[in-house]
Amino acid sequence: MESPSDSATGTPRDGKHVVQVQILGHQLPIRGEADPSYILELAEFVDLKMREVTQKMPVAAVSKVAILASLNIADELFKERANKSRVGTNVLDRAEALSRRLDEVLGEAD
Repeated sequence: MESPSDSATGTPRDGKHVVQVQILGHQLPIRGEADPSYILELAEFVDLKMREVTQKMPVAAVSKVAILASLNIADELFKERANKSRVGTNVLDRAEALSRRLDEVLGEAD
């Protein structure tokens, strides 16, 4: 059962939107606080990943396709996190080196 909406804004009283999405040919209602366009974008991404899986290895069961697509998405996420961590560490290392060099230069100017 959907929650009643505020008639003035059309927004559900609990602040959650219900967005109809289509993933791998299945129509699904997704309820969330995020902007509806963002929810649609996420659904399109998941749909694309699931279609990529079915093209590479035809699997009959949608649940298997969903699991394989989820693993691919998780792999991308983990790689991005590792890359972000490496980049962040590099930036911190460079900032510390610049700070030390600045201290040396300022110390020489005294």
